Amino acid sequence: MIYAPAVRSLTPVEAAAVVAIAGSLLATALPAFVRNLHASRLVEPMDGLNRIATRATVLAAGRPAEKAYPKSVGLTPASVPRGERVKDPPGTWNKPTWRLLEFGFKLPHSYSFAFESHNAPGSASFRALAHGDLDGDGVLSTFEISGRSKDGSEPTTSPLDMHREVE
Repeated sequence: MIYAPAVRSLTPVEAAAVVAIAGSLLATALPAFVRNLHASRLVEPMDGLNRIATRATVLAAGRPAEKAYPKSVGLTPASVPRGERVKDPPGTWNKPTWRLLEFGFKLPHSYSFAFESHNAPGSASFRALAHGDLDGDGVLSTFEISGRSKDGSEPTTSPLDMHREVE
């Protein structure tokens, strides 16, 4: 015959201790989880803009300012995804600027990107943007990075700027 060990219930003091410990763990872990969730949502625009800026800087190095950066290209995809990740139809990232910047997505993503450039004799600049609407409420997060190139000096890039990063 097999005997099962007796199961006893917790005393009120033991139950209170379990609840207190569980509550403490939850109070500690939940904010960290939420922070990490928000941070993971910021990887796509930050990484994307850094890739664009790095490639634009490489292209501008050693070139005269009037030919420093690729031509401007509008938001791609044209409509900012609203509250979901989208998979782009073939050809979405085939514009010459995106090809020169070696930028695009093959996997679903949550942001639209744009590249604006102003090339003139002696001085050139670019601005790259990422717009997202992660919760689908119509309020956009905006991330921006910019750079400059002047004849006779190395191209520079400004720090990344964020507006409503967690909208």
